[in-house]
Amino acid sequence: MVHKKYIALFLLFTTSFFGCRNAGDENIIDDDTIDNSTLITLKTKTINITQIIEGVAQERSVIMQTPVNVDTSKDYPVVLAFHGRGGTNTSWVNKLNKFTNAGNFIGIYPQGFLKSWNLGTEPSKADDVAFVNLIVGELKKYNNLNFDKMYAIGTSNGSGMVNTLAIQTDHFKAIAPIVSQLMESTPLLPDTNPISIYQINGAADSTIPINGGPKLGHVFLDALESAKLWANKFNCSQTPEIQNLGNNTLYIYEDCSKNKEVRYLRIEEGAHNLHWENPNLFDDIWTFFQRF
Repeated sequence: MVHKKYIALFLLFTTSFFGCRNAGDENIIDDDTIDNSTLITLKTKTINITQIIEGVAQERSVIMQTPVNVDTSKDYPVVLAFHGRGGTNTSWVNKLNKFTNAGNFIGIYPQGFLKSWNLGTEPSKADDVAFVNLIVGELKKYNNLNFDKMYAIGTSNGSGMVNTLAIQTDHFKAIAPIVSQLMESTPLLPDTNPISIYQINGAADSTIPINGGPKLGHVFLDALESAKLWANKFNCSQTPEIQNLGNNTLYIYEDCSKNKEVRYLRIEEGAHNLHWENPNLFDDIWTFFQRF
């Protein structure tokens, strides 16, 4: 008969051996085995994430914005917001703090490397899809986050980034690209998953023209054609519902795959900074996000 001491030693050895992970596996988290008691408590802070860019380790900041008093009995939706080229992640704090203060969602604001998001012709050569994957992996170390309710907002270059993330990942239930549309260099892929889109463009935008064309080193599609591409990809209704909102026009493509919806808002007097001139814009976006 095997002595109990040897059985205990065998169990200790096998537990130690199979419990080890290879180097680089620290960002792999199995949701089914997470011990909630080990998760980090939510609070407003700046997280630094290391990413290798052109062979050099770079520290990249991500702001986490929470209510002053976090309700530990609920799991909060998560909104990632991406600034425009030349901008900083701090700009989102005041734009969205009425939502984070009210506990509507937790705001996550990444900083673009060299103040830009790499879509091919920007100063940054970072792999920003990989960067967002690292952010999501880091967020899974925190308590009270609802990963089934993740959304993304972007303006200008950040808008192109959220389009790219919607095309290449399945992190988000809905996105709001503001003052940018799809580009020739970011085609929809065969495996792009249905996602709800609220695309917003300004008819008076001279930086990224609503009718598309070559600009800023990219070739932009016509904004309405961009919305139609999303709608066709997700098998939405071919004929949109069109609503006249004062001088502005809202196109709604319904009956999409997996109960998604594509919206395109044309703001007639909107320039490239239209989100500053339309204080209710983020209220409309958040109302839209909550449906998905």
